[in-house]
Amino acid sequence: MADESLSFSPDRFSGVARVFPLPNLVMFPHVMQAMHIFEPRYRAMLEEAVEDDRLIALGLLAPGWEQEYEGRPTLRSTACLCRVATHQRTPEGTYNVLLLGVRRLRLVRELPPKKMFRVIESEILEDIVPVDAAVGTADRLQKELLAAFKRAMPKIPDAYEQLDQLLGAQITLGMLADIVSYTIDLSLDWKLRLLAECDVFRRAELLLEAIEGRPASGPQRTFPPDFSLN
Repeated sequence: MADESLSFSPDRFSGVARVFPLPNLVMFPHVMQAMHIFEPRYRAMLEEAVEDDRLIALGLLAPGWEQEYEGRPTLRSTACLCRVATHQRTPEGTYNVLLLGVRRLRLVRELPPKKMFRVIESEILEDIVPVDAAVGTADRLQKELLAAFKRAMPKIPDAYEQLDQLLGAQITLGMLADIVSYTIDLSLDWKLRLLAECDVFRRAELLLEAIEGRPASGPQRTFPPDFSLN
C-alpha cells in the first residue's frame, strides 16, 4: 500500500527513532532505497512504524559487528531518518519496502531493550548554509560537482542528459550533494563522513575531494536514483 503523502515535518518527530542497523549501506536524505525486510524484529519495527509515524532510521554498524549481530552491536553515531513510502506484505509474511530519506540524525542514547528492535534517542541535523560565503559559491560548487560526477560516470546512454535535467530542476546544492553521495562508488567511511557533514558547502567540497581521489570505476547504483524534492 502507498502513503498518500511523503511530506515530513521535523517538529512532528519525537526524537525517539526506531533504528534498522545495516552493515554495508549509508542512506542519505532525498533518495529512495528499496529493502526486503524478513527478520521478525524488523518486521515488528516496520509494522509499528506504519501504525505510528511511518519513520525508521537506517544506521550503519561499526566495524566488528559480526561478532554480535544477533544482539546490539555498536552503531556509528550518524544515521538517516527515513519515511516509509510504500510497503507490501508477501505471502511469507515478509515485507518489500521503499524508504525515502528525509533528514540526518545524530544518535544520542540507546533506550533499554523493551522491544524486539532497537530504539535510540536522537536529534535531527539540519543543513547549514554559511551566510558569510562569497557570492556565487553555491553555483560554483554545484557546477563543479556536476562536472566531477560526469567525469566519474561510465558512458551510460542518456546519463548526461539526465544530469542536466537534475540541474534544470533547480535542486539545492545540499540535495545534489546527497544524491551524488548516495549514487557514486565511495567507501563507507567516506559516505558516513559526507552524511555527518551539515555545512552544505563543506559537504560539497568533501565530495569533490572524494570523487577526484577515488579509483576509476562506475557508480555503484543505477543513475539517476529515485529521489524526492521533499
